[in-house]
Amino acid sequence: MSKFKLVGAAMAATLLLASQQALATIVQVKTSLGDFEVNLFDEITPVTVQNFLTYVNSGRYNNTVIHRSVPGFIIQGGGFRFIEQLPLTPIQTNAPIINEPKLSNVRATIAMAKVPGNPNSATSQWFINLADNSAGSPKLDIVEGAYTVFGQISAADMEVVMAIAGLPTYNFNGVQNLPLRGYTADDRTNNVPLTSANMVTVESIIVVDARANTAAGLNPKPNTLRPEETGSSGSGGVGLLLLTSLIWWRRRQH
Repeated sequence: MSKFKLVGAAMAATLLLASQQALATIVQVKTSLGDFEVNLFDEITPVTVQNFLTYVNSGRYNNTVIHRSVPGFIIQGGGFRFIEQLPLTPIQTNAPIINEPKLSNVRATIAMAKVPGNPNSATSQWFINLADNSAGSPKLDIVEGAYTVFGQISAADMEVVMAIAGLPTYNFNGVQNLPLRGYTADDRTNNVPLTSANMVTVESIIVVDARANTAAGLNPKPNTLRPEETGSSGSGGVGLLLLTSLIWWRRRQH
């Protein structure tokens, strides 16, 4: 074998090893209510995972809040910070990414939020499915071209997620279904100002394991529906929330 072929083979082996090491990534989400880990499906949804990790590695998810909670449906984060008072402050986002609806929106999966009517509009916001939302109402495996699932949370770590989901929620100007700690209906009636202690804060998201075999035992459920045949028939509120937030943000600029 020639020297060039040997070098080429060595480079190919290096690239193969690098690609294998990037097939699965585990991130730890540290919140003010406890920590949970998410196993990302790098190989199945590479664009979405890389986009998510870009926000992780830049620190833009640090000190964001869980800004929406709907019992039996989802909790949602990745979009806003609480800085002393409402309204929430949007984080800086990158360009939207393409949709990769290969996996099913079953319980304990994490997926990307989008703008209604545009399947390829996800930026930073993500949500965690609290139930099997694949073919229920709404059918997240179908509506809006389907929502891209890109990771999974273990049953044990879902306890933290469900604790967040169990908090009472309140509506304010510019944000709906905001989960709050140490805040009551009387506080809301009396317009008691919110503090950072009331928020469910995502203090940080960090990579804790990038080994290639970390997703081997998860067996994610494929999306067996056919979103390309459904068009954009409504988002069931996940994308709508993002759109509402965008409208509110644009109004603030005028």
